[in-house]
Amino acid sequence: MNANTKTLKRIDPFQLGKMLGALYSILGMIFMPLIFVISAMGAMAANQGGHSPAFGAGLGAGLGIGFGLMMVVAYGVMGFVGGIIAACLYNFLAKFVGGIQVEVE
Repeated sequence: MNANTKTLKRIDPFQLGKMLGALYSILGMIFMPLIFVISAMGAMAANQGGHSPAFGAGLGAGLGIGFGLMMVVAYGVMGFVGGIIAACLYNFLAKFVGGIQVEVE
């Protein structure tokens, strides 16, 4: 083993959860405009259907905005929980396998 090689034996589950929660929230914010565009297209399609245009457009736009905002929070929570689970699994397996070797300078 090289002098610059270190073995990662343990990951703090809470730290990885915070990091992945923040990362997944950012990913949710990146995808949020796409949800807004799709909901706007659905609202415009509701205007073409012959139903009450105000009801269809308002409902479609409102649900799209609500879903887009909820998606950011849900992604963050899923990233946090997934990070904690992944770190716990890594810590358990690292006892048997030996961990990941990383070269540092």
